[in-house]
Amino acid sequence: RDRVDLTAPPFSNPTKVTNPLLPISNLPSAILSGTVDGKDFKTETTLLPDTRIIKWRGGQIEAVVSQYLAYLDGRIEEVALDHYAQADDGSVWYLGEDVFNYKDGLIADTEGTWFAGREGPPAMIMPAHPKVGNVYRSENVPGLVFEEVRIKTVDKTVDGPHGPIRGAIVGSELHQDGTREDKVFAPGYGEFYTASGGDVEAMTLAVPADSLQGPVPPELKALSAGADHVFDEAGSGDWKAASASLGAMTAAWERFRAGEVPPRLDDRMMRALERLARAVDGRDSTKARLAAIGVGQSSLDLQLRHRPPSRIDRERFELWARQLPVDVSAGEVAGVRGDLATLEWIRDRFANTLDQVDRTRIDTHLSELRTKVTDGDLRGAAAEAVRLGDTLAGLPPA
Repeated sequence: RDRVDLTAPPFSNPTKVTNPLLPISNLPSAILSGTVDGKDFKTETTLLPDTRIIKWRGGQIEAVVSQYLAYLDGRIEEVALDHYAQADDGSVWYLGEDVFNYKDGLIADTEGTWFAGREGPPAMIMPAHPKVGNVYRSENVPGLVFEEVRIKTVDKTVDGPHGPIRGAIVGSELHQDGTREDKVFAPGYGEFYTASGGDVEAMTLAVPADSLQGPVPPELKALSAGADHVFDEAGSGDWKAASASLGAMTAAWERFRAGEVPPRLDDRMMRALERLARAVDGRDSTKARLAAIGVGQSSLDLQLRHRPPSRIDRERFELWARQLPVDVSAGEVAGVRGDLATLEWIRDRFANTLDQVDRTRIDTHLSELRTKVTDGDLRGAAAEAVRLGDTLAGLPPA
């Protein structure tokens, strides 16, 4: 077999991960979506500002860290901190991952965690110049984690968020349990498409590959503003105003989608607006407020094409802070715990953009939230989330 990962080359500049098929250093943010177990699945991957030193064979390698945050049916499901380094020949190596699997908003286990030099060797995750027949192990700690890839296809053209993408590769991935699945990697995007047993995870949007010049379109601003209005109007029971706001949002979306919209984001926004319409028609305050937040999140996903990821993440954070009191009022204890966990992880994406005073204020709120949720003081947690929102509103514009 044509193993290409038997010897790790030197790493002179390991944090410059620019291999076009896994360009982590040039991939600040990406969104993937699909279905798992028949439920809506979404992931956000974010290049974090800090690196990590991985000790290996008496030496050390500096690795970039990418946060993978997965939501199943709108709730936190898994977080992984993936560590990558690029060797001098252009190959990319996987140096380990911190995994946190969630159930009912709590960390259920850390199964899948491993690090090079501790559990096993580093693992090649992308050859410098993939060729058909190349074989490499992207995880190589048998009994703990194991994935072996054989390249099946190169120079494939795939449908991307805004048109055809040339130069993709397809690898057949063998898992520890003997099952196989195909994975597609595309230039400028990295991992692009995975399907197994009816489950699908597909690239939805990535920057800078899908970035657009110019300001945020007014229709997307209208969707975000409308979502804010419906949230407040549903909370106060002003359904006439909520219906009017919904009508304006729907009209804005129809204008916007008459242009070029990434297909998977088009689908997500359509579903979000349909959920909101059902909730407003049914005069269901809780569902309407949650659906309004969902529309806001979908609008931010689209705005990622126009704005820095750290600013989008700060506004995502604000929406999760807004959701927590709604879950408290609905008695969704697991949801509240998940909201808090999501806030804590998203915080790491933009905290470096705040000055020390503002960062400390945010962290103090999160610490208070953690204490109240742990103690079961959900009413207190809701009040603290509102205070967090007030603090965020008082910060300099994102």
